[in-house]
Amino acid sequence: MLQSAKRSYDHFINHVPKLLLVTIIFAVFLQAFKQAPYHLLNGPYFIHTIAFSFITISILAFHFLNKPHTIYLVDFACFKPPSILRVPYATAAEHGRIILASQPKSIAFQVKIFDRSGLGEETCLPHSLHYLPPCPNMMDARDEAELVIFSAMDSLFQQTGISPKDIDILIVNCSLFSPTPSISATVVNKYKLRSNVKSYNLSGMGCSAGLISIDFAKNLLQVHRESYAVVISTEIITPNSYMGKERSMLLPNCLFRMGGAAILLTNKRSQRKNAKYTLLHVVRTHKGSDDKSYRCVTQEEDKEGHVGIALNLDLMVIAGNSLKANISTIGPKVLPVSEQLLFLFNLLGRKFLKLNRKPYIPDFKKAFDHFCIHAGGRAVIDELQKSLRLTSEHVEPSRMTLHRFGNTSSSSLWYEIGYMEAKGRMKKGERIWQIGFGSGFKCNSAVWVCNREIEATKNGAWADCIHRYPVNESECGKAGKL
Repeated sequence: MLQSAKRSYDHFINHVPKLLLVTIIFAVFLQAFKQAPYHLLNGPYFIHTIAFSFITISILAFHFLNKPHTIYLVDFACFKPPSILRVPYATAAEHGRIILASQPKSIAFQVKIFDRSGLGEETCLPHSLHYLPPCPNMMDARDEAELVIFSAMDSLFQQTGISPKDIDILIVNCSLFSPTPSISATVVNKYKLRSNVKSYNLSGMGCSAGLISIDFAKNLLQVHRESYAVVISTEIITPNSYMGKERSMLLPNCLFRMGGAAILLTNKRSQRKNAKYTLLHVVRTHKGSDDKSYRCVTQEEDKEGHVGIALNLDLMVIAGNSLKANISTIGPKVLPVSEQLLFLFNLLGRKFLKLNRKPYIPDFKKAFDHFCIHAGGRAVIDELQKSLRLTSEHVEPSRMTLHRFGNTSSSSLWYEIGYMEAKGRMKKGERIWQIGFGSGFKCNSAVWVCNREIEATKNGAWADCIHRYPVNESECGKAGKL
């Protein structure tokens, strides 16, 4: 009964401005009619005046009642792995030598990857992958999923103070682990969410799935008024540890680590003052790849023992093309006019005047204050820093997230925002650009604006280690691409 009354109150409060505006417009027209000359009210203009007034009121009412809802990010929580699960460099190298004892070239390759990965000494793997040899099963995968997701959800409820019964929409994205019952069903059952909660389980979209889920939640919140939506982004790596001999497929073992995030979104205007961020834009682009070129490069380089280098370079070419498509879409929405004109003049000069000039890359530092680049690896971060002409401070959250937590797939973007919050860098009015890469090849991005100055939380994933960051370049692995 109390929940129903609260929802009715929120619904009424959020519609008061619209109703008040329509009432004011109607009162103005009514007053105008009363003071109008007698001949206008009784002459041939009367019907036209009434028709015009009715159309005007209808158009204004339709506009404000159907205006897209503003989407707010109330808060988010990132999973913090227990220290007992950490995998320092020495442990990872030793396990690699034992498991791949009969494959000396694979051992050398894996050690080289570890050495240049940019991962620190505190990244974590699930419990089942600490055994020698690892023998993960479905139960182990579910244990990892429950540890990561339930921990993040408990933190989110504690930080926001909302009840599980308040959740109207639940979206879970996990690419490689898609059990039955689904992960979303497990969450619904664990927290006893309402029977009419709208739950969705997304899989198979790689590290870019987190922003796809945000876009999905945004679209649902445009339809369902006065609602809360929770997005859970994670990757369960227990059942996906590669034990074979193909060296190119050993890369994920070296880079991916456990992690996850729970994000609370809403379209309630009553939460505007409490929310941390407002969602401005979400852009999704997809650039396909040529599987044949993948195979040729991999086989040719494999004979020389440089599979990882060749595969990574090939991926960066595709990632660059996907990023260009994303930039061409989001640029006009966020860049100042001066940058758009420079881009236009450069394009016209190259296309029509045949000028021998390089394509102009807009200065996105004039549009954004903070950048969150998917912490997929050193090569990804280095390439985007170079392409977007970013400073070391701009890519610091991405490098430090990779160092402290590893590649946590779709949730890495939230560890990066968490890093900036823990550093006290989020100020009111500042814009954040999240850039995620994933399978396909996809490049998705989201733009947020900070609603208020955000104080560092005492219980966040970075709380106990933020004083040690940033670390210097030498601690983030050797220079050079993987």
